[in-house]
Amino acid sequence: MGSIVARPTDTHRQRDPGGVRDHLSVTRSSSEPWPAPVATGPVRARVTVPGSKSVTNRALLLAALSGGAASVSGAPTSRDTALMVGALRALGAPVGIEGERVVFGEHDGPHGGGTVDCGLAGTVMRFVPPAAALADGPVSFDGDPRARERPMATVLDAMRALGAVVEGERLPFTVRGTGSMPGGEVTIDASASSQFVSGLLLSGARYEKGVAVYHDGKPVPSLPHIDMTVAMLREAGVDVDDTEPNTWRVAPGPIRARDWVVEPDLSNAAVFLAAAAVTGGEVTVLGWPAGSSQPGAHVLSVLEQAGCAVSVSAEGVTVRGPERLSGVDVDLHDASELTPTVAAVAALAGGPSRITGVAHIRGHETDRLAALAAELNGLGGRVTELPDGLEIRPVPLHGGGWGAYADHRMATAGAIVGLVVPGVEVDDVECTSKTMPGFAGRWAAML
Repeated sequence: MGSIVARPTDTHRQRDPGGVRDHLSVTRSSSEPWPAPVATGPVRARVTVPGSKSVTNRALLLAALSGGAASVSGAPTSRDTALMVGALRALGAPVGIEGERVVFGEHDGPHGGGTVDCGLAGTVMRFVPPAAALADGPVSFDGDPRARERPMATVLDAMRALGAVVEGERLPFTVRGTGSMPGGEVTIDASASSQFVSGLLLSGARYEKGVAVYHDGKPVPSLPHIDMTVAMLREAGVDVDDTEPNTWRVAPGPIRARDWVVEPDLSNAAVFLAAAAVTGGEVTVLGWPAGSSQPGAHVLSVLEQAGCAVSVSAEGVTVRGPERLSGVDVDLHDASELTPTVAAVAALAGGPSRITGVAHIRGHETDRLAALAAELNGLGGRVTELPDGLEIRPVPLHGGGWGAYADHRMATAGAIVGLVVPGVEVDDVECTSKTMPGFAGRWAAML
C-alpha cells in the first residue's frame, strides 16, 4: 500500500487550535479511513494474537549469528518480521519462510555488500548494525522517512568505540565491516531506548573481546526488554553477567543454533483485553505465557487498578470489565509500549488518570505523548501533556478523524476508543501490519 508524508491538514488544525499536531511526524495513507466498529454491548470473545515481535526479532538475529541450522516458530507475518528477515538476507544468511516458521541454513557468518531496509522497525535499525560490523564488507542502512528522525547516535558511537567504522550519525548510514570486531568495554547513555543496550549485547559474543556495556545516565526505559535479551542469550549458550546495576557483560564465544518458539505478543494482546475493560465485557486471550519477560504483561495490573477482574488459567488470561472504570495512576517506565492502550482506556474511565515515566516515547514511531493528546482532544477530550506522560480527565467524547501517524499503537488506540464512541475513523489502520497483520479483521471477528 502506498503512502505519502504530509503536514497536518487544515481540518486537523481547526480541531487542534494549540497546534500540537504541527510538530508531529504524520503519515497519511492513500487508503480510505477505517470506521472503527462500535460495540453494541459488552464484548465477549476468546482471541489469539500473533507471536511477539520483540522475541521474534531477537530470535531471528541470534539464529543468523549462530551460523548453524536453526528455526523460529510462531513468528508473526508482520512488517517488522519481514524487515528483519530481509536484513539478515542482506548480510548473507540463508533464510526460508514457511508460514509462521522461519528456517536458517548453515553459513559462515555475515557478509558485506548489501543494503538493509529498516522501515520503521527499531529492532532492525538498532540490532542489525552491531551484527553488520562482523561482515566482510560495507553494509548500507536506510528506512522510512520517520525512521531517519529516530535517535541512532548512541549505538553508532558505541560501535565506533568498540572498533567499528561507521559513516553517518543516523539513517541513512553505512557500516564498513572488516570481517571481525574487536569489542571490549563501552559506556553509553541508554536513557532514550533500551534497544541501544540490547543491540550491543546480541552481537557481543561474536566480538573478539566480547562486550561490556555500562549505562551512565537517567534510568534505562523498558528494562524488561533487556532482561528478555539476556535470557535469550543464555538460552543460546552465551555467558552473560548482569549482576551489577547498569552493567551487562557478554563473554566472547559461540552462539548456539537452536529452534526457537515465540510466545504471543502481550502488548498486542493488551488491546483486546482493553475491549473487555471499556465495554464491561469479558475477553480471554488464549496461550498467555506464564512468567513472561514481555513488558506487555504489566497490562494486567493496570486493568486491575482500573477495576477489572483478571483471572489466569491453563488456557490463557481472562479480563472482565466493571460497570464503571476507575481512573489509574501508573508509572509505565518499564512498559511504555502500553501507553497508547492505557490512555485510550483512561479516556473512557469514570475518573481522572495520570500516566508517567514515559518521556522517551516521544522518540518512538511518532511523539506518542503529543499524538495521544492531539487525537483525544480532537474528539473533545481533556488531556494534558506532562514532561514525562499524560494527565487525562474523562469527558464525553464525540466521533471524528483519528490520526495514526504511521504508528501501529496509535491506530489500535483509536480502535479502542471507537468501541464506545460512534463515528471514530482511523486514517491508516493498515499501519498495524507492523506487528499485527490483519488487525481490522481480528477486531471485527472479536465483535
